[in-house]
Amino acid sequence: MTDQPVPEPPVSHDLDAFKQAFRRHAAGVAIVTARDADGSPVGFTATSLASLAAVPPLATFNMARTASSWPAVAETDHVIVHLLGLRNRDLAAKMAGPAAERFVGDHWEEGPHGLPLLREVTAWMSGRVVERFPVAANAVVVVQVEQGDVGVDDDALLYHDRRYLRPLHLDE
Repeated sequence: MTDQPVPEPPVSHDLDAFKQAFRRHAAGVAIVTARDADGSPVGFTATSLASLAAVPPLATFNMARTASSWPAVAETDHVIVHLLGLRNRDLAAKMAGPAAERFVGDHWEEGPHGLPLLREVTAWMSGRVVERFPVAANAVVVVQVEQGDVGVDDDALLYHDRRYLRPLHLDE
């Protein structure tokens, strides 16, 4: 028996189909916060948060290296990852809006390592950035969680087709 090369899977060059497919894929909503080199708070809404390992506790998120928050995330040692519930829909929209307006208001306070800690989220985790993997114009960031807390339980907040939604419970 001879070893035959494994054929490469076909790659669609239809970017529009790729975007539409992921718009149909619902995702949980998180916010990542840090401080930039000047000490100003920065943050962004993320739908790419994932658990990588329980021991040690590792989480990942992805972001564009062209994002306004990237310079801070590229240089910082620590971030705070906030998990959002339905009551945080307006907060998710605010943190996805203009960078200059994200920390205007009383929706945050200073948290571990002097980082912006958002109030009334369903959970938060402070962690040390252990890896940054550049991929094209983006990056995968790995965080080792060092501490955190849970807030009041809430229905999940999902991002689907450019909208924030509450999931439909099958038992309703």
